[in-house]
Amino acid sequence: MLVDSHCHLNYLTDCDAKLAVARTLGVHGFLCIGVKQDTHADVMQIAQRHADVWASAGVHPESVAGESSIDWIESALHHNKIVGIGETGLDYFRVADDAEHVRHAQRKSFAAHLALGRANDLPVIVHTRAADFDTRDLLRAHAGAIGVLHCFTESWELARAALDLGWYVSISGIVTFRNADNVRDVARRIPEDRLLIETDCPWLAPMPYRGKTNEPAFVTETATFLAALRGQPLDELAAQTTENFSRLFKRTAIHDRSNSSS
Repeated sequence: MLVDSHCHLNYLTDCDAKLAVARTLGVHGFLCIGVKQDTHADVMQIAQRHADVWASAGVHPESVAGESSIDWIESALHHNKIVGIGETGLDYFRVADDAEHVRHAQRKSFAAHLALGRANDLPVIVHTRAADFDTRDLLRAHAGAIGVLHCFTESWELARAALDLGWYVSISGIVTFRNADNVRDVARRIPEDRLLIETDCPWLAPMPYRGKTNEPAFVTETATFLAALRGQPLDELAAQTTENFSRLFKRTAIHDRSNSSS
């Protein structure tokens, strides 16, 4: 059994049909990620419609400018379908050198998410791009918060710093891309009990679907590639990453129920 630990189902056309296809391939858990307040209801509707779909609530770093507050997240956490906080984090990739106010706003939002995660004993889902030092420093400043660096593409040094703090690292279909040697290097090194797999759909479809709309079923392609890369049997990697997901996202209780559909 596989879990897609990070997907944006609310941006998929024919979401229910695509979930059904994924289930036929052995994917029986899906975490639909929130990125801003005005799409939170869409995320929750999907999670409530399917027993094997859970949700998170958060503000993506690139959405921070449009959010006046993240106070709404705390009230959302009481819903039994919410299993994590985020997606939050830092993304400096397209931030101009003289736009320190943008980086400051992202850091402030990220810190607030981390504090909320620690206070509510919920994992935080982190997006980080071109912001290694600030990401590391904020994780250290909020030691005690726990979560996952999702769709990881950054340095091994950042991954190791997060792992040392008890965090998990998730690998997406980018690991299959020809020019992703750094991602493959990190993917080989992640301890087996801290590894997650995701699609980040509808973006970043793995080979051989690169350039097409990504969907939850394609997590099987990433899992197959990753198992070969790490020298593990596929069923062993699937079982381990599912166990890791359940351990991190405790509210899912994925091992306490039979496989479910809509």
